[in-house]
Amino acid sequence: MSGDDTTHPALALDETVHQRFRLGIMAVLAETAECSFTTLRDQLQLSDGNLSRHLRVLEEAGLVEIRKGYEGRKPCTWLKLTRQGAAALRQEIAALEQLVARMRATDPLR
Repeated sequence: MSGDDTTHPALALDETVHQRFRLGIMAVLAETAECSFTTLRDQLQLSDGNLSRHLRVLEEAGLVEIRKGYEGRKPCTWLKLTRQGAAALRQEIAALEQLVARMRATDPLR
């Protein structure tokens, strides 16, 4: 590694977003305008309780919006990424891309 004083790209990773299930939640929500709790749960193979805990963290950070209502007579929860959440996801992906580029540039097995 060179002696320059640039920071390592890993420092740009956001701990709230980077956790694998939260990153997965945000990635799924980025693919659609709105997603149901059950669809998200099934896609990420999470339990209701585990998904709820991760959603609470993301909601408290202002990254996800949760809307409860009914589909017919059945209760339903819809989720969507906020503008702040979309920006945070873009920043996380940019940091990951920088990290990957750095690793490729310094790969001793090339």
